[in-house]
Amino acid sequence: MTSQTITAAASGTWTLGDLPVRRIGFGAMRLTGNAAFHLGTPSDRDRSIAVLRRAIELGVDHIDTAAFYFSSVRSANELINSALAPYTDDLVIATKVGPFRDYSGEWGTPARPDQLRAHVEENLRQLGRDHLDLVYLRRTGQDSIAEHFGALAELREAGLIRHLGISSVGLRHLEEAQAIAPVVSVQNQYGLDSPNDGTDELLRTCGEQGVAFVPFFAIAGKGGAQGLSGSDGDEVLAVARAHGATPAQVRLAWTLRQGPHVLAIPGTGSPDHLVENVAAGALRLTDDEMARLDALHRPGE
Repeated sequence: MTSQTITAAASGTWTLGDLPVRRIGFGAMRLTGNAAFHLGTPSDRDRSIAVLRRAIELGVDHIDTAAFYFSSVRSANELINSALAPYTDDLVIATKVGPFRDYSGEWGTPARPDQLRAHVEENLRQLGRDHLDLVYLRRTGQDSIAEHFGALAELREAGLIRHLGISSVGLRHLEEAQAIAPVVSVQNQYGLDSPNDGTDELLRTCGEQGVAFVPFFAIAGKGGAQGLSGSDGDEVLAVARAHGATPAQVRLAWTLRQGPHVLAIPGTGSPDHLVENVAAGALRLTDDEMARLDALHRPGE
């Protein structure tokens, strides 16, 4: 399962609006350091650039990033720009707006609707683009997203954004956004050991409506930005041994089996882990293995 010859094409494809992408993509959050944001040691610049270029060589055509992905010396968007510009026509870059970090790295007050244009323009500047392929509104605790999403819909009409998504939301937020403008993708925390009945329902609804579902922390699970917490359980390890795979690959394969509309965006700053993550798109779990893993995700059912 760690073959250098397996590409992202093995994972299949999905279309984000009118943009076809392979179902294994790449998350840029960990490019800036060994832990997310300012929590770890900054990365080696050359290594991060090499990882991005290797991802493209492996057929990755969907990169997920944000202007608030930076450490004390590294910016994910700047790394993407340096490594990959001029961009190929088939590369889809998705970004997120809403949260805000100041120059010291501390989280500040999330953007008001009238401030979202500045967030979009900052991503444009850092990435060196004249429009953004996909922009997610990352909900930051507000009960209604209508005003914020409406502001992004106006920027879509103005040509700064091609497609819109929403993140960290519930089913009612999807309905609220769809009443304003088309939603091509939903991005929530989701993984094998991150059970959430509401997110499971949202994932199913997205599949019924042809909306992509893009989980983050699919490998890290409850560890979130800090990385995988604890050790993998016996069932995950047994499935991994049966396929000559790593537990992380099993977690990604399980995630992709949740539906053809589910995309994976595992992030890493390691060339070896990148190859393993991409190869997970070729791992085919049996129905019995899925049932055993499903029991871990939904205990008691």
